[in-house]
Amino acid sequence: MLEEVERWLSRRSWSVEDRPLPELVAAKRASGATVSVVLPALDEEETVGEIVAEIRRALMTERVPLVDELVVIDSGSTDRTAEVARAAGARVVHRDAILPRIPAVPGKGEVLWRSLLVTGGDIVCFVDADLKEFCADFVSGIVGPLLTDPGVDFVKAMYDRPLGTAAGQGGRVTELVARPLLNLHWPLLAGFVQPLGGEYAARRSLLERLPFPVGYGVELGLLVDALHTVGLDALAQVDVGVRKHRHQDGQALGRMAAAIYRTAQLRLARGHLVRPVLTQFERGEQGFEPRTHDVDTEERPPMTEIAEYAERRVA
Repeated sequence: MLEEVERWLSRRSWSVEDRPLPELVAAKRASGATVSVVLPALDEEETVGEIVAEIRRALMTERVPLVDELVVIDSGSTDRTAEVARAAGARVVHRDAILPRIPAVPGKGEVLWRSLLVTGGDIVCFVDADLKEFCADFVSGIVGPLLTDPGVDFVKAMYDRPLGTAAGQGGRVTELVARPLLNLHWPLLAGFVQPLGGEYAARRSLLERLPFPVGYGVELGLLVDALHTVGLDALAQVDVGVRKHRHQDGQALGRMAAAIYRTAQLRLARGHLVRPVLTQFERGEQGFEPRTHDVDTEERPPMTEIAEYAERRVA
C-alpha cells in the first residue's frame, strides 16, 4: 500500500509552476472545456471582494481567458457579502433561490451541491471565500491538470497553513481527525497533504455523480467517494504555496470534527445509525453549562438524480 501511495505521489503531485498560464490557455482552447469558479460565502465581506477581483484580473482577461464564469453563492449572509462580491464583478446567487422545491439547510456542502445547478462549466473549481492575501494560483494551479491531462478528474490544492505566526500549525481538524481516519480506513488517500482544504476542482461529469454531505463533512465525503468512483490515479494535488484565512475557535472545530467523523462513519457502514449530537461546555454564571448541537449527517443525492438538473442539461 505504501508503495502505491508513493507511486501516486510521484505521478500525481505537482507544483503550480509546472503548468505556466500560456500552456493552460492553449490547452483550454484546444480542448474546448469551460471553467466555472464557485465561492461559497457566509458573512465574508472583508475578503470576498479581493478574491473576486484577483480572479477577474488574472484569469478572466482577453489575454488569459482561463475562467469563464465566477459565481458567489451567498448562504444567508447578514453583512455586505453579496454587495461586495457583486461590485467586484461576480455573479451572486442566493442559496435559497436555487432549487426552491427542496428547502435549503445550513451548511457548506449544501451550497456546493446547489452550485451545480447555476453553473455551466465542464470543470468546476471551488474556492473558500475567507482567504487572505489571495493569489490566482489557487485557481490556475488546480484547474491546470484537468485541462492538460484527460486522465485526471479531481484535484486538491496543497499548501502551507500557518496558525498566526506558527508555520504549519493550521489545519488542526485535519491532523487530529481527518488524517488518522484516512490513513486507517482509506490508506490510498494518505498522500493528500490537505484532504479537508476548501480549494479543489473537478470535472462536472464526476461531481454530478457524487452525493454531497450538507455540512463540514463535504470535503472528506467527496474525496472518499471520488476515490471509489474513478480510482486513485484520477485524483491529484497541486502545491499552490501558502493559505491564510480566519481560524475557527476550538468549539467550532469540535463541531467540524464530529461532522467529519460522522461522514466517515456513514461511508464505512451504510446501515441505519442514530443521528448523533455533540455536547460542548461553556463557563456561565452557574459554572460549566452544556451546549448541545446536532451533527451534520444529511447528504444530498447525486445531482444526476435531480429532475431540474437533468432538464437543464438537456436544454
